[in-house]
Amino acid sequence: MPQLDDHRWMTRAIELAHRCPPATGAYSVGAVIVDENNEEIAFGFSREVDDAVHAEESALAKIAPDDPRLATATIYSTLEPCSQRKSRPRTCTQLILEAKIPRVVIAWREPSLFVADCQGYELLAQAGVTVVELPELGEQARAMNAHLSV
Repeated sequence: MPQLDDHRWMTRAIELAHRCPPATGAYSVGAVIVDENNEEIAFGFSREVDDAVHAEESALAKIAPDDPRLATATIYSTLEPCSQRKSRPRTCTQLILEAKIPRVVIAWREPSLFVADCQGYELLAQAGVTVVELPELGEQARAMNAHLSV
């Protein structure tokens, strides 16, 4: 199995986050789903298809839920997957768990601007998902959100 290049894929997710239409009430986030062979399966970004869609949700919507590659995939998200949500019935954390993706890589944890205590990292880890944080890329992942005072 090829070694996944976490920095390369997170940089791709950061590039996608720059494509988000800016919003005053939501973060700009990019996400990429990569299979065990280091090939991109799908990508998404905040507000890609509507004003409420999240990056992980957009990427997951492009893959059949029974796609066997999901069982060994990694999802790269510039921001910790949401654990609370008003705009949709399921959070990104729930969607990742339902897809049975075993590995999640993030660049930064969600600050308390919109959600007082995001638990995405903890909920994924408690469910047995490997969660990796790349704090060295956090500043790049936050850059397109500077207008939100994060």
